[in-house]
Amino acid sequence: MLRTAAALVSAMALGACTTAGMNNQTPLGTADLRFADGRSAGTATLMRSGETLLMQVSVSGVPSGSRAIHLHTTGQCTAPDFESAGPHLNPFGRQHGLADPAGPHLGDLPNLNVRASGVTTARMEIADNAARALPNIFDADGTAVIIHAQADDNVTDPAGNAGSRIVCGVLRRS
Repeated sequence: MLRTAAALVSAMALGACTTAGMNNQTPLGTADLRFADGRSAGTATLMRSGETLLMQVSVSGVPSGSRAIHLHTTGQCTAPDFESAGPHLNPFGRQHGLADPAGPHLGDLPNLNVRASGVTTARMEIADNAARALPNIFDADGTAVIIHAQADDNVTDPAGNAGSRIVCGVLRRS
């Protein structure tokens, strides 16, 4: 009986450590995502957990299917095409794509898999450490979060054949 109680207390303590580690995330910035016509498409929140950067994205009304999502070099979202956001955030001169051995760009993120309802929440890791990435994300001209019309093939330079830009939001420091 005593062993069982000790095992239970130990398991609870380990569970609390795991939960605390998962919840130890600091919000750093948020982007209000919008379609070209100004309708809300959701939010993207940049978070830090130690040296790991995470992007949590919650969208609504985005066409279902696999959609590319990237960080772009300029914090501007001028409709209708959002070209004002510039190319992918790539301060280290890498090739495009999470599957490219000479990549990825700092702005390359895993595809966003939008459910048939158009409502989706996803959390993805940014492929660089916080100390190197943050000065480039929160630089003088800012950073935009873009959702594209198609999936990213994760290898084609410079943009993964992701298609047109359908949603944009400027990442603002929290």
